Parts: sequence; C-alpha cells; structure tokens
Amino acid sequence: MRQPVAGDLPTLHAESADGVLIAYRVHGVAEADEQLPPVLLVHGFASNAAVTWEGTGWVRALLDAHRGVISVDLRGHGDSDKPIEADAYAPERLGGDLLAVLDSVGAGDVDVVGYSMGNRVVAALTELAPERVRRVVIGGAGPTELFATWDLDEARALLLRDEPARNPVIEQVLRPAIAAGADREALLACIEGVSGAPLLIPGDIPALFVAGEQDPVPVGARELALEWGADYVSIPGRDHVSTLTSRAFKSAAIEFLA
Repeated sequence: MRQPVAGDLPTLHAESADGVLIAYRVHGVAEADEQLPPVLLVHGFASNAAVTWEGTGWVRALLDAHRGVISVDLRGHGDSDKPIEADAYAPERLGGDLLAVLDSVGAGDVDVVGYSMGNRVVAALTELAPERVRRVVIGGAGPTELFATWDLDEARALLLRDEPARNPVIEQVLRPAIAAGADREALLACIEGVSGAPLLIPGDIPALFVAGEQDPVPVGARELALEWGADYVSIPGRDHVSTLTSRAFKSAAIEFLA
C-alpha cells in the first residue's frame, strides 16, 4: 500500500534551543527498510519542504525506494517560526534546528539531502553532531556562498522598500519569494545571518555533489568534489530550479544513499 506523502500527514514541531519552533513531517518511517536510516531533506532559501521535496516527487521517490523521510521547514520558512533578527539565522542555530528535529523524531542518525542554501545548514549540523549523519547529498551548491556575492544593501532595499536591485540575481531570487507571500523581514534576516557560511563536511562522512549543467549557483562544485575525493554528478540541461525535478538527480541520490 502506498503511504501518504503529505495531505494526510500532520505537521509536527520541534523546539530549538532558542525557543524557535521548527516544522517537520515524518513520511513512511514505520514502513521503511530497517537497515537504513531515514533521509532528512533540507530545502533552500525562500522555499519550504512541500515545494522543494513533495511537489518535485522526492518524497514519493524515496518512499518507493523503501526509505523513511523527514522533511523540514527551515526557520523563517514554511510553517516554522520566523524570527527577524540576523543572529537568529547564524549557521550554528540553523544546524541546531535540524538536531532538535532529529531528537524530536527519535532518529539516532540520518542520511541527508540538502539543496542550495540548505547545504550550509547541513554543514552546520555535521559540525555540531557528525555522529548523527551517515551520508550527505549536496545538491545545487558549491564553495561560494551566494549571499556573500550580493550587495546586502540592495537586498535590504528591495525587500523593505521595493526598490529595484542592480544585481539581476537578487531580483530573480527575491521577487518570486515576495510574490508568493514570504515574510520579507525574515528573509532579510536569513540573508544577513547565512551570508558567507562555509560548506564544510567532515572527511569521514561520504558526500555526493549534484549540480545542474546550466546552474551557475554551484560554481566550483566539481573542483571541490575532486578536492574532497567525493562523487560528482552533472545533470544535463538543468538549471537551479529544474535540477530538483530531475529523475537523474533522484536516482543518483537514492543509489548513493543505499
């Protein structure tokens, strides 16, 4: 029998160390292969678990592969609390949110799939509790943190005063988020708090890099994978958004995490 992906599942909340409530859902863990840990899915900036992982078929693909799934809304996003102070989005706090979710679920360890900014949060988790992470898939991210390349005054002016940004990437990222009703102050705080966050995974945790062939965001990912001795998969013809829907991405991740 197929398990429900989202509609019939409750949204649960874990309380992080600073009192922020983090929304998450647990999919199919009771029916999963007991020999493998659940897969923690960590979305990127200005998105949420439903859009990134449920709407693109990731949760269904993992359930069909007999993997349990934990999907999380990062703070400032989705059904999680949305503080508006930049300090609330320091990488160690974001990593702590994931740890709070794992503790709430009762998961001893997990495999992790991160996308875009979510990989900075995954990196913080592996720094806080490396023993809780078995394997990591790094999707749509490379050594350069995107916000560190932005003029933060431009992002602030666009989010708070609707002033156009000279940088087209800022426009391309923030305008759709605003149109979708995102909390502007929370997004700004997230940008300020995450800007420059490193992508560092302990060397004893196996990692797979996946990047769309036409995606400029993970520039340098192939070289970083080579430096780490990690696996690397390029998805032909895909950009930063369309890489998520790729069957090849899902297949590569499921095979790597087996």
